[in-house]
Amino acid sequence: MTQTAGPVWRPAPDRVARANLTRFTARYRPGADYAALWRWSVEDPEAFWPAVWEFTGVIAEPRPGGPPWDRVLAGNGRMQPPGSPGGPRWFEGARLNFAENLLRHDDGREALVFWNELGRQRALSHAELRREVARFAQALAASGVRPGDRVAGYLPNLPETVIAMLASASLGAIWSSCSPDFGERAVLDRFGQIRPRVLFAADGYRYAGKVIDLSERVARIAAALPETETVVVVPYLGGWAVGRLDAPEADSRVVALEAWLDGPDATNRPTTQPPNRFPFDHPLYIVYSSGTTGLPKCIVHGAGGTLLQHLKELVLHTDLTRDDRIFYFTTCGWMMWNWLVSSLAVGATVVLYDGAPLAPAPDSLWRLAAAERVTVFGTSAKYLALCEKEGLAPGRSHDLAPLRAILSTGSPLAVHSYDYVYDSIKRDLHLASISGGTDLISCFALGNPTAPVWRGELQCRGLGMAVDVWSPEGRSLEGAAGELVCTRPFPSMPVAFWDDPEDARYRAAYFEHFPGVWRHGDWAERTAHDGLIIYGRSDATLNPGGVRIGTAEIYRQVERLPEVLESLVVAQEWEDDVRVVLFVRLREGLALDEPLRERLRREIRASTSPHHVPRKIIQVNDLPRTLNGKLSELAVRAVIHRRAIGNTEALANPQALELFRNLAELTT
Repeated sequence: MTQTAGPVWRPAPDRVARANLTRFTARYRPGADYAALWRWSVEDPEAFWPAVWEFTGVIAEPRPGGPPWDRVLAGNGRMQPPGSPGGPRWFEGARLNFAENLLRHDDGREALVFWNELGRQRALSHAELRREVARFAQALAASGVRPGDRVAGYLPNLPETVIAMLASASLGAIWSSCSPDFGERAVLDRFGQIRPRVLFAADGYRYAGKVIDLSERVARIAAALPETETVVVVPYLGGWAVGRLDAPEADSRVVALEAWLDGPDATNRPTTQPPNRFPFDHPLYIVYSSGTTGLPKCIVHGAGGTLLQHLKELVLHTDLTRDDRIFYFTTCGWMMWNWLVSSLAVGATVVLYDGAPLAPAPDSLWRLAAAERVTVFGTSAKYLALCEKEGLAPGRSHDLAPLRAILSTGSPLAVHSYDYVYDSIKRDLHLASISGGTDLISCFALGNPTAPVWRGELQCRGLGMAVDVWSPEGRSLEGAAGELVCTRPFPSMPVAFWDDPEDARYRAAYFEHFPGVWRHGDWAERTAHDGLIIYGRSDATLNPGGVRIGTAEIYRQVERLPEVLESLVVAQEWEDDVRVVLFVRLREGLALDEPLRERLRREIRASTSPHHVPRKIIQVNDLPRTLNGKLSELAVRAVIHRRAIGNTEALANPQALELFRNLAELTT
């Protein structure tokens, strides 16, 4: 598909007519276009959020003759931690249970389908999922878990991970998880801060055809968590837990999953119990920042805000219904896992996958999508770029007839990836590039199933999210890059940071740059279509000659070249200024020579400006990335300037940093 001035896709009129967003608008703001609907949603939150509550059918403790809350929004209206004086407090008086909302369906339709690199492994219906959650919840209660206790998971993306989370939520406990590719120190940096009462851990996992035994690592982690009373081992690979229990040195707290579920008091546990309902802001999840500047921040999200925000995004922005089958390539260490699982509240089938995205074959995930008749396929911008470089054409090699939407996040989606999706995957498809983060466990900008898709743009600002782009002086910008901000409270703001007296770290994270305004840390631009372009993290922007450049502007051009698998760009301090340095990882067997360097420079110059052209282009064999898979520009910048890195445990491959140390190319 050739580049044009028009949109790359428009939804058909019948698709617009039957969209959830269209029905919502007709019910609450008849005749409004999206821009008007968005303005109403941010200017009148006390009308908008109850409308979302009603439209999506949130289940809460009923009150005769009125809504299940006393007040929709209390506080002084400023952006600040909810626990501080005058901080925003949503739906005061409302009581609900997160798990009850996700388990509202009780029938034979598939709720969870689980695949790994070996193919489809198992499926659970909504009725079976409810029974399993009840069984886990009874065992957790028998283990002493009470509201506010922490339950942690060191697990692959298994059905048991979802079940354990819902069971802990049903009791009012707080769930927190890390994926099994997190190393021992990284796990302890997280779980050591929150001190879980119960830890679920797998005996191992599979990745890229390899079987990784976690037995010794789990034993060391358990030993370093003395306040953890029970360690439940999920035998994903089989057998290890029982062997450990029989060993003389076995930790008495360790128990195999089935033995724990069938404990000595199992026959005396009640088979059914009415749901315990908790205040709207009752803690549900602890998720973690992934920076390299110290211990991860433990971000606490509330049950009501998470549920309401996710339902808004799934139902209105993703157009999800009971008939959908939704997949997202994620681990349970990334907030997109939490987002995906909330699809159960809509009644959709959630397809889980554990393993490498390109194993055992480059088209494995598309094979899954075809076999499971996936309608909504979620992935990363990096994965779509890799599919393009692999020469995959999934729309021609697989039956993707049911597929109606692709969601992309993790990094900005390059312009050429839009064309790749519509050329090689499917022409009639809603491609939604979305952006938000762990901090809000949701999105600031995302898709609109009733509007056109424009290359390189996120379609819209999320409903109820007062998102803007500001200059350094705090002036609203359109058509120019600046800081991404949110100027008004929203329900899925963190309820707190863990162990943060006086909310000091919470305030420093978001509210110190622009007092009373959430500064997200992204460098962005509002477009003429009222969409957004994300240029990268604002703390990683480049400033050669005083011209501020987002790193994504360079990545979009560099990674078009078939020789380049991925790249990383930083600013090096040089001669009282900074110069742009580009590191590239090439296809196996290729070497960076001067003709390729010149092609890279020409590509960047032709599509951007002379300021964007790197002064140095250097080949490396690996690039450091965080445990969530994002490239770490800040860590590389620190290494080339011989500065300390506070926490290399936040990196999945810290050894890659050695490739950047004392490079001769950077001394001239």
